[in-house]
Amino acid sequence: MHNFVVFRKLNTGDVKKLRALAIRTFSEKFTEDNTDDNLEKYITTAFNEEKLLTELKSADCEFYFTLVNTNVVGYMKLNSGNAQTEPMGNEMLELERIYVLKEYQGKKIGSAMLKKAITFARDRKYTCIWLGVWEENKAAIAFYQRFGFEAFGTHDFMLGNDRQTDVLMKLEIEDHETNIS
Repeated sequence: MHNFVVFRKLNTGDVKKLRALAIRTFSEKFTEDNTDDNLEKYITTAFNEEKLLTELKSADCEFYFTLVNTNVVGYMKLNSGNAQTEPMGNEMLELERIYVLKEYQGKKIGSAMLKKAITFARDRKYTCIWLGVWEENKAAIAFYQRFGFEAFGTHDFMLGNDRQTDVLMKLEIEDHETNIS
C-alpha cells in the first residue's frame, strides 16, 4: 500500500464530521439497492447527532477515523459490553461499522481498518471479534472470509421499514495473524 494510513480515535467534538461521513459512506454503499424512503428513515434514526453523541460518550463504543495522507477517508465503530447490537458477552468485540469513501475503495484501506480492529481486539484480550453484514453484500462477505471470519448465524436489520437479514460472522482472536492483504 502506497498510502500512509493513520487511525484517530474520535471524541464528542468530532460528532458533526462523523455524522457527515457516516451519511455519505452509508448512502454511497446502499442507495442503489434500497428505496430513498427507507434510506432516509435509517439515516435519520442511526446518524442523528444526539444518538451519535450518546455513542461517542459511551465507554463501550469507540469510533476511529481512518486517514490517508491527512484526509479522512473512512471510519469504524467498535462495540463492547452492553453496546453490542446483540448480547454476545464481555469477551467478544463487535465491529458494527466499517466504511470507506467510494473513491478510496480498492486501495486496501478496508484491509488496514480490519487489521486495526483485530489488533484492537487482541490487545484488549477479547477472544472473538464479530460483525453483521447484509446477506446481499456478497463482496463484503467475501472480504471478511479472506480474513478468516466465519458465519455463525443471522439477525434482522431494519433499514427504514425494510426488514433485512444480516449474516453474523466471527473471527476467533487467539491464534489469528493479521498479515492478510
